[in-house]
Amino acid sequence: MKTESVPWLERYFEDYTVGEVVEFGDYAVTADEIVSFAKAYDPQPFHTDAEAAKSSHFAGLVSSGWMTGAIVMRLFCDHFLPQCSAMGSPGIDKVRWLRPVRPGDRLRARATILRTVRSQSRGDRGVVTILQEAVNQHGETVMSYEGRAMSRYREYG
Repeated sequence: MKTESVPWLERYFEDYTVGEVVEFGDYAVTADEIVSFAKAYDPQPFHTDAEAAKSSHFAGLVSSGWMTGAIVMRLFCDHFLPQCSAMGSPGIDKVRWLRPVRPGDRLRARATILRTVRSQSRGDRGVVTILQEAVNQHGETVMSYEGRAMSRYREYG
């Protein structure tokens, strides 16, 4: 089976190829969502108060990095992670917030397959390491991290 022909949402561990890159999704960020998320989870003035944010080093309201990560996760769930084989994640590394996300920004996600390693102790699965990025409407990467996704082998699905 040729890997590139298998849709992302139907993939099993053996369908991922190191070096593959895909972009997907379109998410419009709003000021109301930024403030609401921040009030609940990251109550810093440059996330919760547009007026106070003007005098911050951001010179305006910006999204919490954790909100940006949640948006990326939603895009991955909707467009990339296959329910037929996804088994969760043992973690993420190298989280970077590279540029502020502002009201009106439109985000999409980019996935680059970095590594695939079959489990030595559990033959039904492997771990796919993915560079996961949030990209804004200007093509700028605003967030990046390396995520590891456990994925089932087709024969065990």
